[in-house]
Amino acid sequence: MKRYYTRACNFYYGHLSKELVKKKKTIPIHQIKEISFDNIEIITRKSKKRISIDRIKYLPKNLRHKINLDLKRINSKKKNFSNFNFKKIPNILGVLNLTPDSFSDGGKFNTKKKGINHAMDLYKKGADLIDVGGESTRPGSKSITEKTEWIRISKILKLIVKKLPVSLDTRKSKIMEKGITLGVKLINDVSGLEYDSKTLTVLKKNKIPFVIQHSKGTPENMQKNPNYKNELLDIYDYFEKKIKLIRSKGIKHNNIILDPGIGFGKNLKHNMNLFKRISIFHSLGFPILVGNSRKRFIKDVSKENDSKTRIGGTMASSIFLIMQGIQILRIHDVNEVMQGIKVFRELIKN
Repeated sequence: MKRYYTRACNFYYGHLSKELVKKKKTIPIHQIKEISFDNIEIITRKSKKRISIDRIKYLPKNLRHKINLDLKRINSKKKNFSNFNFKKIPNILGVLNLTPDSFSDGGKFNTKKKGINHAMDLYKKGADLIDVGGESTRPGSKSITEKTEWIRISKILKLIVKKLPVSLDTRKSKIMEKGITLGVKLINDVSGLEYDSKTLTVLKKNKIPFVIQHSKGTPENMQKNPNYKNELLDIYDYFEKKIKLIRSKGIKHNNIILDPGIGFGKNLKHNMNLFKRISIFHSLGFPILVGNSRKRFIKDVSKENDSKTRIGGTMASSIFLIMQGIQILRIHDVNEVMQGIKVFRELIKN
């Protein structure tokens, strides 16, 4: 049986979107009137067709039913959790790497004073949540022991979790448990909950919100000739299967975030296709997180115009993602990105 996927497209933003929603000419993302769309792309493994939403009623009955279910999920209101406010787009997940070897800021904030000050600054400048990590998962990196990871993060984590909303970036169930005990509000596991077999048990026991990220392979090998039949639909199917799995394990809450994993087992072509059609994941019904900040794709595209912090590429991709309704951006340079977002919002005002 042919499988159909629904991608929202042709988005409107700000005052114009509000007016079009009021006139029932567009459909809002998660009932946020400031961003809406009036076209969909109907996709299969062999074809794609774009139509306006007012033409859906003319589609065959079974296909129309499938698309209307997808639209219901796209339009459904999201409840806030983990200090994220899903009445706005975007939320910002600020990055605090307490590692000596992360790809862009390794060793920069892994002392007590610098780490705490940076976390406070990220939050002050606009981050909704601070993502603390003690293990680099950049391409080519190797796994570290649980003991080493906890030594790297424990002192700073214990202090900032009392003052700020914190997410914990880890693949290890025991690190998760320790962080949850301290009061972290979100678990961000880049392995898609696959690295540690005890992870699902910990998540179920504590009923804590978490991120499901797609990653092909491990950091050691994920960039060695990654391949897909269709990266967009393969990752969509991966999320559907993963949601079914966690439901079968007894995790019933909806405080789940999906991250397609830009740069995790993807080459430039894969990453660009994911960016351009990222809105397909809205029809899964969960908030979407994208880690676009300082990523390798910026270097691959900009070539001789690459820079250390890649703020230009981060800002450009952030605005594009906002215009696709992406709810959460994982960002290193929070102040600069917030500056860009504020200017963008002002420019589109009528």
